Amino acid sequence: MTKGILLDIEGTTTPITFVYDVLFPFARQHAVEHLGDEEQLALKAEYDADLAASQTPPAWASGALNYVYWLMDQDRKSTALKSLQGKIWQEGYRRGDLHGAVFPDVPVALERWHAAGLDIRIYSSGSILAQKLLFSTTPFGDLTRFMKGYFDTTTGPKAEPSSYEKIATAFSLPPAEIVFVSDVTRELDAAAAAGLQVVLSIRAGNPPQPPNSYRSIASFAAL
Repeated sequence: MTKGILLDIEGTTTPITFVYDVLFPFARQHAVEHLGDEEQLALKAEYDADLAASQTPPAWASGALNYVYWLMDQDRKSTALKSLQGKIWQEGYRRGDLHGAVFPDVPVALERWHAAGLDIRIYSSGSILAQKLLFSTTPFGDLTRFMKGYFDTTTGPKAEPSSYEKIATAFSLPPAEIVFVSDVTRELDAAAAAGLQVVLSIRAGNPPQPPNSYRSIASFAAL
């Protein structure tokens, strides 16, 4: 029996092109405007951790902005970067420069699952703020009314089973009663190892995944 649904965003509820062609360039363009003391302290902590791990970021003396660009170029799932991006996007949504994007089958499925009493939550590397902004500003209206919770990098990496164990605890459900949908098989591997049901999202523009035996869907209408 399924009682909970956990959804990835990029390539699952939302086109990859929206993330890479709209959100990421917008964040890069406006990063310098949002680099306050709080943001720089968080980034410096991650910078020092990179040096300790023998990574080779640009010298901090060249400015925090260059480190931000370096993280962006690597598509690093950095908590400090994701927090900064969320704040940048918040301003963009507030001004009307940005609007959330989801596949047309998403709002229909969310309403159907919600009516059936399922617990729907989101797990994305983007910050919880960024998740809420995206789903509250779609052409289909505010979809956050269907969501009971959100998880981001503060819960843990998406490729580690322990992250999904924490999420199942937050659901207050046995892992086997939760379905996780993602377009990335290594995330499904981790969720399956934690005991969740898993489904591979196949959407236009998604990168090919390694051979696997997971159930796949091209639309939430099939779930």
